[in-house]
Amino acid sequence: MEVEYGKVAPKNKNMNRITRSILYSQKIAPYIFVLPFVILFVLLYGYPFIQAFIMSFQQILPGQVQFIGLANYERLLVDSRFYKALANSAQYTFWTLVLLIPLPMLFAVWLNSKLMYLKDIFRAAIFIPALTSVIVAGVIFRLMFGETEQSFANQILGVIGVGPVEWRFGAGTGMFLMVILAFWRWMGVNTLYFLAGLQNIPKDLYEAAEIDGAGAIQKFRYVTLPHLKPITIYVTTISIIAGFRMFEESFVYWQTNSPGDIGLTVALYIYEQGIQTNNMGYGAAVGNVLLFIILITSLIYLWFIGAFKRED
Repeated sequence: MEVEYGKVAPKNKNMNRITRSILYSQKIAPYIFVLPFVILFVLLYGYPFIQAFIMSFQQILPGQVQFIGLANYERLLVDSRFYKALANSAQYTFWTLVLLIPLPMLFAVWLNSKLMYLKDIFRAAIFIPALTSVIVAGVIFRLMFGETEQSFANQILGVIGVGPVEWRFGAGTGMFLMVILAFWRWMGVNTLYFLAGLQNIPKDLYEAAEIDGAGAIQKFRYVTLPHLKPITIYVTTISIIAGFRMFEESFVYWQTNSPGDIGLTVALYIYEQGIQTNNMGYGAAVGNVLLFIILITSLIYLWFIGAFKRED
């Protein structure tokens, strides 16, 4: 059909009308805009999750895949090294929560106070460790906590009359090394989360508290803490997840050969079984159990603090 110049063909006109009706529809348009995210989520998260779940019921060798039912999970129940890794991960998560929740909160309050000078410089500086490669940081920490008397940590101990410590060869000192490296890396990030929460607290509340005679501690307890509750829940939840899936802090100190498995974590055990020994099926089973443990731990925490209660 011949179309005159300047006029739109009826077919194209109908297509434009249909497209506009879809894009401007309040019921359909939101689903179209979130569709790219849904597709990426299914491809990048949904497919690997389903595949890992299937692999956990298989014995996978080079060029050979065999369905073995629950054998990988039965082996997991009597695997002492898995329980050792789980205990190390739980202990590491506990200590990181003890350090990386209250201290960043107090540091953020201090940075946000009127008495603090050069706030912007400090706020930028505390974020630098998060941008530093964990490999580089691990090498520096290994030098600082070396076994020789000339290492930085042992020199400090020598000043107070304590002999040199073999930091990477003891269970307690090994855990200390992993926690202190995590604390150095994530202290600034958690502080920024709490700083963002502090910006949303109305100043009127502090002024009203001062009029009522509240001191600094009372204002922190009755104004700051309640208003930081959503941020605290978020930071604690991501810290629990990060703690159980910790890999780098252990790997930079011992790789996969820590003495007595003092640095063995669940994520490192997955790497050891799945990549190093090429036992992908058993590694997938450990990964699924780790996912279940993180999910249950997070749900228990959220239930304990009342996050599921409906606000009036």
